[in-house]
Amino acid sequence: MEEEETISSGKNELSRSLTGRQVEMIAIGGAIGTGLFLGAGKSIHLAGPAILLAYLLTGIICFWIMRALGELLLSDLKYHSFVETIYDYLGKRTAFVIGWSYWASWIAIAMAELTAIGVYIKLWIPNLPQWVPGLITLIILVCINLITVKAFGEVEFWFALIKVFAILALIVVGIFLIIFRYKTSAGVATPANLIQDGGFFARGWQGFFMSLPMVVFAFVGIEMIGMTAAEVQDPKKIMPKAINSIPLRILIFYIGSLAVIMSIFPWTGLDPSSSPFVMVFKELGIQGAADIVNFVVITAAASSCNSALFTTGRMLSELTSQSKSPRVNKISKLSIHHVPSMAILLSSILIALSTLLNIIMPNDVFSLITGVATTSFLFIWGTIILAHLKFRKKHPKNTFFKMPFSPVSDYIVLVFFAIVAVMMVFEKSTLISLIFALVWFSGLFFLSKRHSNLSRDFLNMD
Repeated sequence: MEEEETISSGKNELSRSLTGRQVEMIAIGGAIGTGLFLGAGKSIHLAGPAILLAYLLTGIICFWIMRALGELLLSDLKYHSFVETIYDYLGKRTAFVIGWSYWASWIAIAMAELTAIGVYIKLWIPNLPQWVPGLITLIILVCINLITVKAFGEVEFWFALIKVFAILALIVVGIFLIIFRYKTSAGVATPANLIQDGGFFARGWQGFFMSLPMVVFAFVGIEMIGMTAAEVQDPKKIMPKAINSIPLRILIFYIGSLAVIMSIFPWTGLDPSSSPFVMVFKELGIQGAADIVNFVVITAAASSCNSALFTTGRMLSELTSQSKSPRVNKISKLSIHHVPSMAILLSSILIALSTLLNIIMPNDVFSLITGVATTSFLFIWGTIILAHLKFRKKHPKNTFFKMPFSPVSDYIVLVFFAIVAVMMVFEKSTLISLIFALVWFSGLFFLSKRHSNLSRDFLNMD
């Protein structure tokens, strides 16, 4: 067997083992979360059929973010993650804040996903303690992540494939119903349902803009492909291909599935608290429709947790790699399988605390933590764009994988994020998350100033 290609970082060597097929599925997995399967009804309720435009607009924004991220990372193959690019172009303090925020956000998301798995399993085993399924899932995923990066990639490939299959099945079934004008419990399946009950903008522009935060948060994790940069077999070939396929995926998986759903059922007939996927499959008389969707949602949650372990392990390894303290520096070391095993284990221990938090913390407090984590991605993505603007100013002649319409597209992304932040002010739950996120970032920035030595130790500082 040929020896795997590696990338060096001091004494550490990350293995370039992720194949093109795995990276493309990781990109898909990052773009499709549990929100599509469970939360589509709520987002449709907010904006009506105009939710399709909200996903299209947000999809374009996410594509530009990924193109900016790709251009940054591929400009120097020594980069392990986007945080190193932020360090180079926005400085050590910003890199310190974003690095630790990104790590903490994925820890919180993983906690929420493990909690969700426990809730979904109750559909089948009502008497099972909620923390048990999450803990078992975490142990299995930790073992997989400790084997090799290729093992992580393979598991993520199959997780993503299940999500893709479920969405494609819905679309194919939906098209069949529409073509034959299938009579449903709510009328007839026809594209005309998209413009009934108030037209395309049935909820007006206010409903459209109010739906943007929920739509944006559905894409949390899409940037995770950037964390694979140091472990892809041929990054200059594989990453551009994976990133460039994002618009088509969004068009098919989000816009396609939601358009089909609203063609089968008038949008006013959809229950915001129920999964539209379950409604469609039940309409066909498929026994166990709820069980099928429940399985897909559990898979999606496990996929997110798997991604969290990969991301938090690599990020913690990077953040501790240049510490002057031998005990702290030890966290960054790689195992004989070229994975940051210590960083993965430490991150998993924190994630495992979700089992305890589910017992001692009220649900609203736990929801607040995850809300702050997802809100933090607005700032993280925005910082990537700011770093890209600095990069373009410093390297105006760079032509490899150049972000389309830059710098105009960069500024459009930043304006879009500002609009989303404003919309969050008008909803109590999102406003609270926004305030706490601002407090979190301010606190970290203050810490980076008060303890410059800590910044130097924890993020490859001079």
